[in-house]
Amino acid sequence: MSTLSIRLPDSLHERLKEAARKEGISMNQLITLAVSEKLSVLMTVDYLKERAAQGDRHAFEDILSKVPDVEPDEMDRIR
Repeated sequence: MSTLSIRLPDSLHERLKEAARKEGISMNQLITLAVSEKLSVLMTVDYLKERAAQGDRHAFEDILSKVPDVEPDEMDRIR
């Protein structure tokens, strides 16, 4: 495990302490969770961009044009 020293504005440090206290975890745990969540989001965005670049808009529209234009069944409706 690595050790990292960071500088935080006093206001952010106070909010971090309060959030960790409310969650019942250490500030270190909260920072680790926050960084993990942010990295996960960034990796997901990169993955989706890569997948989108492989897509074929014309093939998508061709397939979509074959779907009948009918009302959804009652169980499939968005409420």
